[in-house]
Amino acid sequence: MIDSKFHKNNRRQISKTIPNCPIIITAYNKMQQSNDVAFRFKQESNFWWLTGIDEPNWFVIIDGISDKSWLVAPNISGAHKTFDGDLSFNDAMSISGVDGILNNDEATEKLIQLAGEPGFVYTVGDLTHAEQYSFVINPALQKLQNRLEGIFGEVRFCNLELSKLRAIKQPVEIEAIRDAVTVTINGFNKVKQNLSTFDYEYDAEAEFTYYFRKNGSNGHAFDPIIANGKNACTLHYISNNSLLEKGNLVLFDVGAQVSGYSADISRTYAIGELSERHIAVHDAVEQANQQIIELLRPGLKLEDYKNQVDGIMQNALRQLNLLSSSSDYARYFPHSVSHGLGVDTHDSLGQATEFLPGMVVTVEPGIYIHEENIGVRIEDDILITDDGHENLTAALDTSL
Repeated sequence: MIDSKFHKNNRRQISKTIPNCPIIITAYNKMQQSNDVAFRFKQESNFWWLTGIDEPNWFVIIDGISDKSWLVAPNISGAHKTFDGDLSFNDAMSISGVDGILNNDEATEKLIQLAGEPGFVYTVGDLTHAEQYSFVINPALQKLQNRLEGIFGEVRFCNLELSKLRAIKQPVEIEAIRDAVTVTINGFNKVKQNLSTFDYEYDAEAEFTYYFRKNGSNGHAFDPIIANGKNACTLHYISNNSLLEKGNLVLFDVGAQVSGYSADISRTYAIGELSERHIAVHDAVEQANQQIIELLRPGLKLEDYKNQVDGIMQNALRQLNLLSSSSDYARYFPHSVSHGLGVDTHDSLGQATEFLPGMVVTVEPGIYIHEENIGVRIEDDILITDDGHENLTAALDTSL
């Protein structure tokens, strides 16, 4: 069960990893959607992992020397409390297991007190290579960094240390992922059962959304992808507005979130009768998926894994007469085959060089043929065990 003991233990873990030094981690800020309306809030994952708090503008002070931690509450006006509500101090302490709640003035005094020795502080920094992303980075991390720089002699980042801890899932985290997977699989079965009755991509999306919320999920872990025909060649297609055309494939990339943890499953199904070419592409991806999953075991070097995956996918493309030049590989298979899975749908593996027991990763080979309006992806969620792997999504058939 994800509870205050879990979050308190996580704070102790990071304190042992970075001993004798204060660690200050912030929640995200709310972000504008339009005019005076904010987007639905999504928490910074490290802050949630350490506190369980799912509200904006808080931050946590972790003092490893005293083995104490404090949450710092935001100043919320009466008007905002009326419109949006607020988290009570009692609830915040119950959720997080911290030793106390501070206001901003008290937090400044506490930070000044902690700044004496060793003179530096750790926090979470912005994403690496942030300039490559097509979105605006949440400003909360930089705001906290600026505040800490005015108090401490040096601000250091603990992104890597946190990602290493989070990469190896604890038993309670694995159970949460299993729960998310179960809800997602049942949603897939419901959608596949009713697929012939749907007219548009959004009909399938609505079925998933209803099922997830009706069955104990927080909702979608990420924007669902329901991509018919050529839409499947756009890897992160999320419009989900097109007609479901007969004689075509429809790609589903969907995951529920349960207790803060994500599932991430892809299947590609038939709408009506398919051509031999459609079936051949699906068969090639399905076989590749099975072969790649069988590679996974603790101790397998990630570089060796990538090389073996490349060989499998190149063979799949050759079977389909799609590999006439070296550039065709990235053209028809343009994404990585695996990523970590956890609080973040794309969880970091902490710069690991090999697979380790307790990691949960996806396996998602795909082939995308723009000139033929065909896109197929099959994605499973895999737990690395002490002696091999467990396919957490094995109960969901990969067939058309």
